[in-house]
Amino acid sequence: MMMMMMMRRLACLLIFMQVILLVQCQQVPVDDDDYNGVNMTQLNDPAVLNLVTEMVYRRLSGVTSQLIHSQIADRASFCVTDPDDDWNRSFNYSDNLSFLSNCILTTRGDLPQRLCTAAELKFYFTNFIAKANSPATFLKPNKNCNITKWVAGCEPGWACSAGLTRPVDFTDPHEIPARTSDCQPCCEGFFCPQGLTCKIPCPLGSHCPLATFNVSTSLCEPYLYQLPPGRPNHTCGGAHNWADVSRGGSMFCSAGSYCPTNIEEIPCASGHYCRMGSTTETRCYRLTSCDSNSTRQNITQYGLMLIVGISVILFIFYNCYEQVITLRERRYARSREVAVKSVKENAQAQARWLAAKDAIKKRAIEVSHSFSRRNIVLPSVQRGATSGRMEIESGHPPIPIQDNEEYSNSLEGANAETEYKDKKKKLKVKHIRTDTQIFRYAYSQLEKEKAQQQQNRDRSFSTVSSMSLAINSETRNRPTIEIAFRDLMVTLKQKKKHLLRSVTGEIRPGRITALMGPSGAGKTTLLSALAGKTVGCSIAGLILINGKVESIRSYKKIVGFVPQDDVVHGNLTVEENIWFSANCRLSADLPKADKVLVVERVIESLGLQPVRDSLVGTVEKRGISGGQRKRVNVGLELVMEPSLLFLDEPTSGLDSSSSQLLLRALKREALEGVNICMVVHQPSYSLFRMFNDLILLAKGGLTVYHGAVKDVEDYFAQLGLVVPERINPPDYFIDVLEGMVKPSTSSGVIYEELPLRWMLHKGYPVPPDMQNNLSAVGIPAMYACPGNQENYSGSGSEQLSFCRELWQNFKYKVEARCDVIRNNFFKSKDLSSRRTPRILQQYKYFLARMAKQRLREARIQSIDYLILLLAGACLGLISKGGDENFGAPGYTYTIIATSLLCKIAALRTFALDKLQYRRERASGISSLAHFVAKDTIDHFSTLIKPLVYLSMFYFFSNPRSLFIDNYIVLLCLVYCVTGVAYALAIFLEPGPSQLCSVLLPVVLTLLSTRPKDSQFMKILTSLCYPSWALEAFIVSNAKRYYGVWLIQRCGALLKTGYNLHEWNLCISLLLAAGAACRVLAFIVLRDFHLGRLVSDSTVTIRRKNWQLMVNISASAKTLVQFYKTILRLSR
Repeated sequence: MMMMMMMRRLACLLIFMQVILLVQCQQVPVDDDDYNGVNMTQLNDPAVLNLVTEMVYRRLSGVTSQLIHSQIADRASFCVTDPDDDWNRSFNYSDNLSFLSNCILTTRGDLPQRLCTAAELKFYFTNFIAKANSPATFLKPNKNCNITKWVAGCEPGWACSAGLTRPVDFTDPHEIPARTSDCQPCCEGFFCPQGLTCKIPCPLGSHCPLATFNVSTSLCEPYLYQLPPGRPNHTCGGAHNWADVSRGGSMFCSAGSYCPTNIEEIPCASGHYCRMGSTTETRCYRLTSCDSNSTRQNITQYGLMLIVGISVILFIFYNCYEQVITLRERRYARSREVAVKSVKENAQAQARWLAAKDAIKKRAIEVSHSFSRRNIVLPSVQRGATSGRMEIESGHPPIPIQDNEEYSNSLEGANAETEYKDKKKKLKVKHIRTDTQIFRYAYSQLEKEKAQQQQNRDRSFSTVSSMSLAINSETRNRPTIEIAFRDLMVTLKQKKKHLLRSVTGEIRPGRITALMGPSGAGKTTLLSALAGKTVGCSIAGLILINGKVESIRSYKKIVGFVPQDDVVHGNLTVEENIWFSANCRLSADLPKADKVLVVERVIESLGLQPVRDSLVGTVEKRGISGGQRKRVNVGLELVMEPSLLFLDEPTSGLDSSSSQLLLRALKREALEGVNICMVVHQPSYSLFRMFNDLILLAKGGLTVYHGAVKDVEDYFAQLGLVVPERINPPDYFIDVLEGMVKPSTSSGVIYEELPLRWMLHKGYPVPPDMQNNLSAVGIPAMYACPGNQENYSGSGSEQLSFCRELWQNFKYKVEARCDVIRNNFFKSKDLSSRRTPRILQQYKYFLARMAKQRLREARIQSIDYLILLLAGACLGLISKGGDENFGAPGYTYTIIATSLLCKIAALRTFALDKLQYRRERASGISSLAHFVAKDTIDHFSTLIKPLVYLSMFYFFSNPRSLFIDNYIVLLCLVYCVTGVAYALAIFLEPGPSQLCSVLLPVVLTLLSTRPKDSQFMKILTSLCYPSWALEAFIVSNAKRYYGVWLIQRCGALLKTGYNLHEWNLCISLLLAAGAACRVLAFIVLRDFHLGRLVSDSTVTIRRKNWQLMVNISASAKTLVQFYKTILRLSR
């Protein structure tokens, strides 16, 4: 067996050596049938022909492989990813070498001497990778074709031989061999360029038959070149030019047909489709219709199926999520109802038992009295009469009198009993787990508090105070905050105007202080100064917190501030708004049962129980009433159990009953030691009597009165200002300060003197500009305290020039911004002794809130998806995605449309709730959790929107690139533009931000498509995100073009400056740009954002939201005009 195999190998070797000798060693032709040393009879032998074909193919493979791996390939690395793979797809003819065999027979064995060498290939292909300013050209003269020598082989479609007597070095890349003998037409499967006398094999995917002469056009078809003049015997040859599809498209295999070899073209069968330059026919997908000669398959059905699938998934997701939330809320409400019912039944049973017990005691007392009357002594009768009279007068049963020792012992026992109850309560709270148990515990506590309040109404003040102390001992102890201010002055930096002057006083824990005065008196300014919320103002004087000079920001976790506007989330329910504030601002160590108790207490005390499950409402969707919304605004601060609470006009817009309800809730907080200060406008008399203290300001920020409410009428009566009958005292005082009511002439007081009268009454220093009025009051100037002369300088009302006023405004804005940056960067030490939830826990709360808000905005999101769907369908139909530009126009439209639509939609994330964010940020809630949670929720839309758009665009335009590649690029693009939209929404107001969102994609995309003629344009376009996205789209599509498309791919990429190796770089740049914009937006949101104070906002949320909707409508009109323009251009 081994011997037979060795004999076969020896025979093959001998035959191969014989062929080599016949082809290369014979020098002299023998006869007409013997050409170039090869006998035609030997070439007609299939075995010899196959061996010669293999020999030529090996030589051809070596030359083309060297071309792929040569210096030319290095210069063309931008358009070649894998040289071996590109060589296999372009020059691997091993499956069918029939065109080589035919050409060997045609040239009678002279084919190797007619093939182009490395130098000639380099000369030809340099043209396609040369730069624009390079002198290399396709028709550059050479030693065979120049002005003095122009043989027939120099014409297009013809080639010559170098002769067998002259050896040819095919690997020499520098020297072009002399090749001018025996010129013949180019063989089928080869192309012979004009200006070269050699032939090059046509790449795979081409069709290179012999040309035929068209008498009517005098052109050689299908290559459309002319015959040379003056040569009547010259005929049409073969193919002459392999270039891009615009210049050498005649060599490409026709669309609707496939070319298994470069000399054979077969029409596509039914059920298959063949793109231009195909080597095989591709089977169509199921559910698609492909007739014979189809150029592409109609896969619109798959796009419709995809969008239907996405719609079904989104519908199921939204509905299931909504159902889950609804079921959870119903279960939660059912647990609450069961607990309320159980507690009420227990309370009713206990009330019945107490009533029976009281009846029995009363009956026993009556019986005991009836028996005791038989043994009555006169002094006892008198004592009984006295006690009975006291009982009747007080309306309560007699209380046994204890001596001092027994009373002190009872207090000690009460303290010990309180400590025991606290320990027992903690153990009880730990074992509460289910919602029903939690609600039962909360409502039982509320019933106890109600019963205690009912008992307090019938007791004396001392008894109520002792009972309130007992209540406070059972509840959690809050740290107390007392604020004292001395000679406080607030000056507006821009105009040097005094907003407050010489304000001295204090607000104490456990008391409600009313801040009143006419418009422009500085009430909100004083409230903001005490709360540490002034911006753009200079503060002089002294503010003491618990007797120490400290910043109020050190206590921001236990300080509440209720703004004048109702800054609440309209797309959340009342309970959800209050619960979010409780979760983020109450102590992290507080058990859930106690949190439920706090929330239920606030809802119950503010009378929000009937609307707890109702949406607060927005401009577009009606919700709860204005009074209820105002109470929710207060409840957001009450629920965090503050030690200091500021309220800016909480009763404005409320009726008398609602105001009474609100004041009762605040009164209960004051009983727990909360320091409450609130601005009110002309309250009713009953409401006025519920305040403990009053600060009355006059115009100019001067104090008129500061003291107990019960003493204010007496003080003004001493000045001769007696409140008339049937006139509300607050209304009368404010009318006097406004100058609308003139005091009686007998009093000798005018309203301008009232601040001076108060300063003299309290012995405060009098400002220098007011000391001149002392004589009018009747006090010599020597009795006035001089005070600080610097603080009472003029208000700076001098007339300024235009330029100086402009400079002052600019300087004011810079100083105000510096104040905000300073306040945000230089954090105060936390002295609140409260550990709120960490960032991760707050992130979970924000995530749950944002999920509910997005769920309730499903209609708006569905409109966004519908617009993207229509945009994808329109652009997919009108985009001329030709093979010569790899679909660049369609991708350009895609970048503009998706950037514009996704940016406008992403603006809503931060543009609609700026006021809510400022309030939450001022209260100490994490900005990072707020930002990251919103971004996380938006990632859902970031993932879905590219699918929605591509479901139409991809299946209508049907590019060669894979769907997953297009999805990844578009996903990164949406991520990038969403980050840009965040930055715009935070930097700018709604109107300018939407205008920039419309203009930026168009301008940057147009810049990205401009020719990169200069270095400046290259740098400019490299900084535009549409350039990265467009390059990634085109590169992912260009990778799918190979074989005959190789020169087209290199030429197009060279023209645009793109690189096949930079796809990952483009994706990384898009992601990095999106992340960088998010980081920048967060930094500005957290530390640099300068907006109006919540308390100073003069534009309500409704007005801002209405303006935002107007801007969105204008942007939508701009988008419609943009699409109309695109349609006109496409036509």
